[in-house]
Amino acid sequence: MIRTVIIDDEAPARQRLRKLLSGHKKLEIVGEAEDGPSALELLNREKPDLAFLDIQMPGHDGFEVLDRLEPDARPVVIFTTAYDEYAIKAFEANAVDYLLKPVPKDRLSDAISRASRILGTPASRTELENRLARLLDWMDATAVQDAPGSDHGHEQEFLEQLSIPYRDRILIVPVTDLVSVEISEGITRVFLLDRENDTPRPRLKQHIVSYTLDQLEKLLHPEDFMRVHRSAIVQQRHIKELISWFSGRFKLVLTGGHEVIASRERSKILKDRLMV
Repeated sequence: MIRTVIIDDEAPARQRLRKLLSGHKKLEIVGEAEDGPSALELLNREKPDLAFLDIQMPGHDGFEVLDRLEPDARPVVIFTTAYDEYAIKAFEANAVDYLLKPVPKDRLSDAISRASRILGTPASRTELENRLARLLDWMDATAVQDAPGSDHGHEQEFLEQLSIPYRDRILIVPVTDLVSVEISEGITRVFLLDRENDTPRPRLKQHIVSYTLDQLEKLLHPEDFMRVHRSAIVQQRHIKELISWFSGRFKLVLTGGHEVIASRERSKILKDRLMV
């Protein structure tokens, strides 16, 4: 039996896919998830052979879910998506299987047959792992090229301080105190130096802000701040250590001991930028 999971934030889409899959006796559906965090929990718990993975989901998108799994822990993946020209171009360039919603029955059967062949051949499985790695690098590299601040042909004013609503007041914080900005489950948090606690080792405090990561990336100076992952921006001066991590990535140890994992593609850029 091929242990299978369905990951999609739309209940009707999961129900339709479950019904279609019921006609394939080789498949055993061992779980479903409706957002990025629950998808990660499901994949780590069940370690399925095959995953039908939606792209657009709350929390983490489908690409980020895959990126957060170690390569040897990734199942065979069939992406499901509404029409998305950008994503389809990425899939086809890297020979990764995908299904457009609503999922056609004949295309589903073809995709399952290919997945079965991949699962039955170690060399094919290794090749798929390489394709998925290339896909994630493709998505990350494209995001870097399109990132705000990548075009320095014109002058732009950047923030020197942040205004952060806190209880019954608004905090005015210099951006030099900003260690990192991270998004998780759709919530953006800023990690700041805690100036109120004078301790030998710097401590951090965090606040929820209404900015998106993309908005802050446009507002923070690209010579000082770097997007190291789809879900994180760090200030270069607060990087204290680079620790080699899995699959060519770095774990960044920041001021106060805070840690962030950089994606593989951005780890390469970070290495060049810091002249490591």
